[in-house]
Amino acid sequence: MSISERHIHSLELDKVLERLANLATCEESRERCLKLRPDTDYPEVVRSMEKTLAAHSLTGRFGTPTVLDMKNCMGAVKRAEIGSQLTPVELLRVNQVLKAVKNLKVWSNHFEGEENALTELFNSLYPLKNLEETITTAILSEEEIADNASRELLNIRRKIVSAGQKARNTLDNMIRSQTYQKYLQDNIITQRDGRFVIPVKSEHRADIPGLVHDTSSSGATIFIEPMSVVEANNEIRVLKNKEKQEIDRILAEISAQVGENADFIRTSYESAVEIDVILSKARLAWEMNCAVTAIRNDGKIKLVKARHPLIDKDKVVPTNIELGYDFDTLVITGPNTGGKTVSIKTLGLMTLMIMCGMMIPVSDGSEVSVFKNVLVDIGDEQSIEQSLSTFSGHMTNIVSILEKTDDKSLVLVDELGAGTDPIEGAALAVSIIEKFREKGAKVAATTHYAEIKMYALETDGVENGCCEFDVATLKPTYRLLIGVPGRSNAFAISSRLGLADDIIDRAKELVSTENTRFEDVVSKLEISRQQMEEARHEAEKQRAEAEKIRNEIEKHREVLEKEKEKEIDKARQEAQRIIQEVTAKSNNMMEELDKIIKEKDRDDFSAMVAGGKGTFRANMKKLEELADPVTKKKSVNYIPPRPLKKGDTVIIVDLGKEGTITSEPDKSGMVMVQAGTIRTKVNVKDLRLCEKKKQKKQSSVSFKGTGAAYREVKMEVDLRGMDSVEAIMEVDRFIDNAILNHQSMISIIHGKGTGVLRNAVQNHLRKHKGVKSFRLGVYGEGESGVTVVELK
Repeated sequence: MSISERHIHSLELDKVLERLANLATCEESRERCLKLRPDTDYPEVVRSMEKTLAAHSLTGRFGTPTVLDMKNCMGAVKRAEIGSQLTPVELLRVNQVLKAVKNLKVWSNHFEGEENALTELFNSLYPLKNLEETITTAILSEEEIADNASRELLNIRRKIVSAGQKARNTLDNMIRSQTYQKYLQDNIITQRDGRFVIPVKSEHRADIPGLVHDTSSSGATIFIEPMSVVEANNEIRVLKNKEKQEIDRILAEISAQVGENADFIRTSYESAVEIDVILSKARLAWEMNCAVTAIRNDGKIKLVKARHPLIDKDKVVPTNIELGYDFDTLVITGPNTGGKTVSIKTLGLMTLMIMCGMMIPVSDGSEVSVFKNVLVDIGDEQSIEQSLSTFSGHMTNIVSILEKTDDKSLVLVDELGAGTDPIEGAALAVSIIEKFREKGAKVAATTHYAEIKMYALETDGVENGCCEFDVATLKPTYRLLIGVPGRSNAFAISSRLGLADDIIDRAKELVSTENTRFEDVVSKLEISRQQMEEARHEAEKQRAEAEKIRNEIEKHREVLEKEKEKEIDKARQEAQRIIQEVTAKSNNMMEELDKIIKEKDRDDFSAMVAGGKGTFRANMKKLEELADPVTKKKSVNYIPPRPLKKGDTVIIVDLGKEGTITSEPDKSGMVMVQAGTIRTKVNVKDLRLCEKKKQKKQSSVSFKGTGAAYREVKMEVDLRGMDSVEAIMEVDRFIDNAILNHQSMISIIHGKGTGVLRNAVQNHLRKHKGVKSFRLGVYGEGESGVTVVELK
């Protein structure tokens, strides 16, 4: 069963198809777009839509491929298949098809190996590279064959050029000769019938021996082929015949290749045209901002923010339309020019577009069913030639629609029951609606009758709808409101337009009490609807705000989780490194003790034990430091500007306190230092001199850990836990500060680990302009975990 052309025209599908055709790139696909008709077979509609959706997705990802303006050359291909020779024009059209097929095939490489609804079509494209190159090389235009189409053709044309040059040289000598110039009408060389001639004055015909080929219209000039060039012209004529024969041979050879590949060319052409039609649907979908729509087979329709495609996109008002879920019949009421007709046209047109495999301009969540028939009575379609009134014309259409209606039909009727007595028209309209429902059809109708509004209120499965109208501005909003009967607003509109109040009051008195009560109910419903609409908008706004806040919290939580994981991972790696280092140190200590025990019988055993104890204590000290990497202090290769002496003000590194030396250094470099109330013995290596003049600027080591404070100038920078980029930036910053504070030595703590950070830092130091030299730390300085830098 197919949809009637009259109904297709009523819903203006033909205008949408014209837009579709304008987006096609070749003549055949444009014609197919115009001939496109709604398919009533549900599986076929689904397959067609899958292809359109695939094209829409692929063009969104990879852009639209170029399909050249192919001409239908299948007749020529058929003749080539049976042995006929094709003309250059026909071969060029075949070549255009081959180029289009190649372009489509190349574009399909974007999604090679990816199965989609278009895979089979693209697999039916057979690029014939050799044939395409042969035609492109041999045929330059519809009238010109290339010299290099064959070696023989090239040789023949060279000989033609040579013979022609020979003839021209002979004639050129004649027209330059003083002997012949007086006989010539013009000193030029021309051609007649492919032979070189010169224009001679008619009275001097006998003075130049040769063959006459033509005479001017006035008779004053005759065109003579002098005997001296007859032989050259004859040679040219013979060569021209050979050229024609060779061109015919070339065309016949290429035509034979076309015939041999006729099946591939036909299949590729059909697939290319179909692909172009599908791509045109995708282009139109992008142009109309369409969305993916679910396709149903149960008569249910839900259009979300549907926009009529033929109304200016800057003026169209999105509307929501529903049918077939809670009700099978929708009665739309309201004033004229309020958008009632546009609403049911939108419903019908969207359905037909879906059945044509086209996407529709709606929002996500829309659903459309496939119907066996879409039956329409919209507008004043009755024929004046048939001498029918408006009512008679509509009734004729209704009779025809009732005959075709079944449970797989969508029926759309505009101004049902109009054109006759209101009471009879309303009763007839209700009766017709009941008949449509009895047949199981889905119905959408517009009307002015209050009786039909009441029928919709009282009948299950029938729902009122209206197109919103703003009485304040006297303009429709074109929004369809389902569940609310429309008001005529005649009194309000008349009052706004200036009709006297006494006239309007008298009119209200004449309206029946029932109608008044009904209008009051509708008015209250409208007020309630508006309040609910405002409440819904407010709720939507709050929900959107809450959703936004929830998303922000979730994103923040994810960031915190990632940072937490990162810190835990860093701590885990550091702990692993410490464990490995402590284990290695412990093993070394155990080996030393075993070695000492084995030497117990030696004379110097006591000395060895003492030395072992010292080493053990030193190693234990290192293990304590390793066990707490956060509070571990690094010694710095500090060189005092002069030897320390009694009375010097110094900083005790281990304590981070300032004190005064109260004794001269002994042999082991130990001095007594008074720091406040504390008097302690300290090695000079652990002291930093504070000169009085530069005390505030004098560099001091930075301390980490509980109770330690950062000094104004730091002697070391700790890069552990940083990546290479962060570390390099921190080193540059630290060196700049050190140079500004006139420091000559600094320490960079990078840890031992894998050595990646150490290598990155030292490679950077080699190129730094402020670095004089650098070295790894020695025992007591952090060894290979520290790089000591001397600044310029």
